[in-house]
Amino acid sequence: MTSSDAARIARNKEVHDRIARRYEAIHGEIFNEVEQDRLRSLLGRALGEVRSGHSPLEALDMGCGSGNLTAHLLELGARVTAADVARGFLELVRSRHGRQRLTTHRLNGRDLAGLDDRSFDFVATYSVLHHIPDYLSACAEMARVCRPGGVILIDHEASPNVWEQDQALRQFRREAARCDWRKYVRPANYVHRVRRLFDSRYSNEGDIHVWPDDHIEWDAIRAVMQKNGCDLLFGDDYLLYRKLYRREVYERFKGRCADTRAMAFRRR
Repeated sequence: MTSSDAARIARNKEVHDRIARRYEAIHGEIFNEVEQDRLRSLLGRALGEVRSGHSPLEALDMGCGSGNLTAHLLELGARVTAADVARGFLELVRSRHGRQRLTTHRLNGRDLAGLDDRSFDFVATYSVLHHIPDYLSACAEMARVCRPGGVILIDHEASPNVWEQDQALRQFRREAARCDWRKYVRPANYVHRVRRLFDSRYSNEGDIHVWPDDHIEWDAIRAVMQKNGCDLLFGDDYLLYRKLYRREVYERFKGRCADTRAMAFRRR
């Protein structure tokens, strides 16, 4: 890990510790009825592909955040290890779910140290890889801790349409977006804007952003998973729904363009 990567991970921890209890209010693109219904359906589909022979299933929510996947997986009957780099998130998840088939694990931002080889039937990560500088090593680690017959699900990462400047997607965003007046009354947003004047890739949350030359490489992910004993089950591209979108425009475009991808693999 380079010193630059270490600095980005340290900042990511600091930011998410600070915003842990406000995270859901900030991320309307995740916490809305349309996206949550899609996610629950996807999890049910992926769990149905597990062939490890274990019951109940042992699931890892890698980069659990405020417990989005964790809550769904508990409802679907799994035993869950919720793992994150931010202590604030782990405290929040424990306060919400207690000992309801739940274990928490503090990640170091580099690997899945402390989690045994082949110890989970289901390994899932949602909106996380773009926070990890060496995301391909993270994929290899997910394969390491997955049992034979188990499933690895990667969801809520940008699809190639985003950096390829897809025309239908650009048209959708022009027509669908409504003004978010709240951003004008948040003093922190003006601080972030000034910082972006000096660093065009500065991120409020310390993310790796999606640029034509800096983004998740899906072909590389597939190659790493294959090398580590995992075969592709399915890959779905979809149009992410955000609270600020005009719903009627979203319904009109959702079959015409996409900006987000989910991919599932089974461990041999």
